[in-house]
Amino acid sequence: MTDPYGARSPFLIADEVAVALAAGRAVVALESTVIAHGLPRPANLEVAQATEAAVRAAGAVPATIAVLGGRVHIGCDHAALARLATGTGIAKLSIRDLPLVLAQGGDGATTVAATIALARACSPPISVFATGGIGGVHRGWERTLDISADLPVLAGSAMVTVCAGAKSILDLPATREWLETYGVSVLGWQTAEFPAFYTRASGLAVDARVDSAAEVAAIVRARRALGLAGGVLLAAPIPAIAEIPAREITQAIAEALRAAEAQGITGQALTPFLLGHLHRETGGRSLQANIALLLNNAAVAGQVAVALAS
Repeated sequence: MTDPYGARSPFLIADEVAVALAAGRAVVALESTVIAHGLPRPANLEVAQATEAAVRAAGAVPATIAVLGGRVHIGCDHAALARLATGTGIAKLSIRDLPLVLAQGGDGATTVAATIALARACSPPISVFATGGIGGVHRGWERTLDISADLPVLAGSAMVTVCAGAKSILDLPATREWLETYGVSVLGWQTAEFPAFYTRASGLAVDARVDSAAEVAAIVRARRALGLAGGVLLAAPIPAIAEIPAREITQAIAEALRAAEAQGITGQALTPFLLGHLHRETGGRSLQANIALLLNNAAVAGQVAVALAS
């Protein structure tokens, strides 16, 4: 591992990632919460490796980001991925949690918000990030004020985030409105409609349809030329073969939300609970859908990173 910031820095950058960044080559940041908290064992480790392979197949270098032993790892080797996939006591880290786990010398998996923040803190910064679905405005936000930290970080960071839209368990119209209000350019990858994670359609429009990585790169360069500081959200629909019909997933989500309310589950515990409930209600199909969109997003992100580095 390379530690370019000095012995006291919390950052450890994998040699392959450091060389690629220094040479201006394509690098894609990947989150680690999906490994430690989002997928069951042993699928979590297999998917983590397959996601990195999808980035490589597109011509880019993957940089899975996590905190291990109180150090920020920008790029994880096999042993680190296995530690995230099988270890106990792996914390779920958003922005507010990062200094706590670093100070305590602990292990943690990064959410969308934390991954973007750490990727942008590299020198030079990583500009493309792939995830499954972003967090957003939760249903019932009028009562709870529950809005994911992912959104303000997306709005404030010059990052291209590739996702399958926002998670279906969220208030999608409110999330889409938030993104518009805070100036995030929302692009649809070969679609004019904002995808809804498990389904390809939501009834919500994107700002523009893009059909190639070159188009995405041109929009990013235009934002930079204008001095706009915020991010670009590239929404790639789940592959059609893995899509779950909207009526089926909507019913399953409604049942999951009722169960969460009955059990008093809120905050960081809510999303893992809902995803687990959906897994059971769909007979495991939601897991297969999640895996399919993760791999698709990684491949698209790799293409975009290569186009930006050209």
